[in-house]
Amino acid sequence: MYFKKILLAIALIGLVIAGLFANYVYGVMLVDNTAFNNEQAYIYVPTNATYTDVREQLKPLLKDIEKFDALAKQKKYINNIKAGRFIIKKGMNNNDIINSIRSKNVPLQLAFNNQPNLKALAGRISMQIEADSLKLVEVMHDKGFLAEHSFSEATALGMYIPNSYEFFWNTSATEFRERMLKEYNRFWNDNRKAKAKALGLTQTEVMTLASIVHEESKQAAEQPRIAGVYLNRLRIGMPLQADPTLKFAAYQLPEYQNTVIKRVLNKHKDINSPYNTYMYAGLPPGLITMPDISAIDAVLNPEKHQYLYFAADANRLGYHKFAKTLSQHNANAREYQRYLSSQGINR
Repeated sequence: MYFKKILLAIALIGLVIAGLFANYVYGVMLVDNTAFNNEQAYIYVPTNATYTDVREQLKPLLKDIEKFDALAKQKKYINNIKAGRFIIKKGMNNNDIINSIRSKNVPLQLAFNNQPNLKALAGRISMQIEADSLKLVEVMHDKGFLAEHSFSEATALGMYIPNSYEFFWNTSATEFRERMLKEYNRFWNDNRKAKAKALGLTQTEVMTLASIVHEESKQAAEQPRIAGVYLNRLRIGMPLQADPTLKFAAYQLPEYQNTVIKRVLNKHKDINSPYNTYMYAGLPPGLITMPDISAIDAVLNPEKHQYLYFAADANRLGYHKFAKTLSQHNANAREYQRYLSSQGINR
């Protein structure tokens, strides 16, 4: 009888312990531990982060960080941190949170448009992935890489096709550059290569001309006509005489730093630069900006016409008037110059 009582007592103690353990497991593993009101929150875990780094991001998002600590230690997460971008959904328990931040690196949509140079591009990219702008600039300018893939400092910007791409947040600068090279090669498919060859242009020459077309007009419907004008000029050996190249040449000079040229003047035509397409015939050495895809395809699919000139249209800002003769062009140009003067735009 006494022995039975002992067994019963042990059994009851076991049940209490089991109950307490079950309650602990439930409280630590299975109870909602999120403290935010949105449907989800993101944490960004850097490469080589410690558990302390992760904990600092999690603390404001969780109701009870200590319970999370206990489970993270039990599941050995604290010594197995993964870099990346992770989602925590409202209502998740600690177990779900750990499973998510340990194995579910969520990609993001990285996007960039027509950046003026590699430095600006690096700044734009560094706002979206882990790689910092200084390292991005370094790898973008790497001379060995550029030479290996037939780029130069002047044409390197052309390797980056403006679009939206899926990336993991913890992408390094080198990984970003390598991916962009793959995207560039994918963009330059057999069809585009054949069109460039038919025009007598290399891929980098197409990109250079597209950068000028892009600066001349942001109107996709008008870009093929502008491309046709420049190709007509190249065909007959006429200088491109592209005002955007004068601006680009001027901006390389100290006196034009931190300024905006709104009106191209005769003094700009005297700047001795290989980018001065009034002074030097043919295409400049490289891109003057990053062209949109519409401008690239405009060069590859130019409108066929006899126009050799165009001037901004004062009656339809953003568009241009086209001319076959110099006399008609001069009349169009004078009309736009009068408009600029009426607006007080003198430089």
